[in-house]
Amino acid sequence: MNKNSISQTFNDDYPEISQSDLNRAVKRRNFATVSAKQNVNLTLDADIITWLQQKAGGVDYQSIVNSTLREAMIRAS
Repeated sequence: MNKNSISQTFNDDYPEISQSDLNRAVKRRNFATVSAKQNVNLTLDADIITWLQQKAGGVDYQSIVNSTLREAMIRAS
């Protein structure tokens, strides 16, 4: 068996994945379906943005917004 036959076999066993295949994919984490996030535009006061950025260390403060809103949603239920 030479290098070319191994490469050819590998390519035959695994077909190409198209964008439509990826669009139909189901996102899962620990075997549970994960909902996709949705982009929104949200206007917040400058001091709130500064506080969130400081709390997040200047990186990915949107995750703190998401978790804070989720906590509020759970408490309100």
